[in-house]
Amino acid sequence: MEFEKGLVIRSTGSWYEVRDDRDGHIWQCRLKGKFKTMGLKVTNPIAVGDFVRFEIEDENENSGIIYEILPRINYVVRASVHKTAHSHLIAANVDQAILIATLVFPRTSLGFIDRFLVAIESFRIPGVIIFNKQDLLNDEIKEFQTELMDLYTSLGYTCLATTAVTGEGLEDFSQLLRGKVSLLSGHSGVGKSTLVNTIAPTLDIKTQEVSTFANKGVHTTTFAEMFELEPGTFIIDSPGIKELGLADMKPEEISHYFPEMRIRLNECRFNNCQHINEPGCAIKDAVSAGEIAFSRYESYLSMVGGGDNRR
Repeated sequence: MEFEKGLVIRSTGSWYEVRDDRDGHIWQCRLKGKFKTMGLKVTNPIAVGDFVRFEIEDENENSGIIYEILPRINYVVRASVHKTAHSHLIAANVDQAILIATLVFPRTSLGFIDRFLVAIESFRIPGVIIFNKQDLLNDEIKEFQTELMDLYTSLGYTCLATTAVTGEGLEDFSQLLRGKVSLLSGHSGVGKSTLVNTIAPTLDIKTQEVSTFANKGVHTTTFAEMFELEPGTFIIDSPGIKELGLADMKPEEISHYFPEMRIRLNECRFNNCQHINEPGCAIKDAVSAGEIAFSRYESYLSMVGGGDNRR
């Protein structure tokens, strides 16, 4: 039996679009029988970005059967909508995770930004924040955005300011993507598709206006999908990012995924310090001293308390 090697570029639940390694031809593939989920509690065994071995079943029908999933460098999951104790695999073999955020129309909350960063820290994937729609910001919001960008840059995250309207930051955005597999996330309506279409017009990804009634966009993507911008440069457009991360995270683990807390964890008086009301807490002392941003500490408390700050 002769196997082909390929890259999963789209998943619709039971069928997978697989791009072969030989000439980039795309095959409609399904799985051979029951697949183990590699010890993960997930609802789907394969994700976009996975490399697989498959056999061509019918050349005329363009169909194939996947026999093996090759080892992953990393993966990203979100909480499963249907199965409570399970997660849903969104993507595999990702070089960076990019959050497109907007401070107006619609507003991305700091809680949502921090939750995204904590999730991708837990997957050990570098994080990037793109502040989009610069053309809609007044001076006061621009000043606030500068403070935010300084804060997140100091924590080791790359930050960019962009707008498709004037072209600001688009060249930097394009450079950031080059030669990498990037997972793109963000609330509907933040201009994710418009940004990508501006730097790669041939893709023509579907966009949808923000509904003024709810000030939130309407989801256009239902399945994760991978697009090639140029040879070696891929983006994965991911739906359902609201449920990202924190799926299997215990409250005591959460501080490990805040870089500014992680470096101080050994300084607390108690090993099992939750950084809420314990005496001798280095994290609370750092918040009081202004060394840890209060907004970040608030996000931490919300996550530990199981609060929903995902708007």
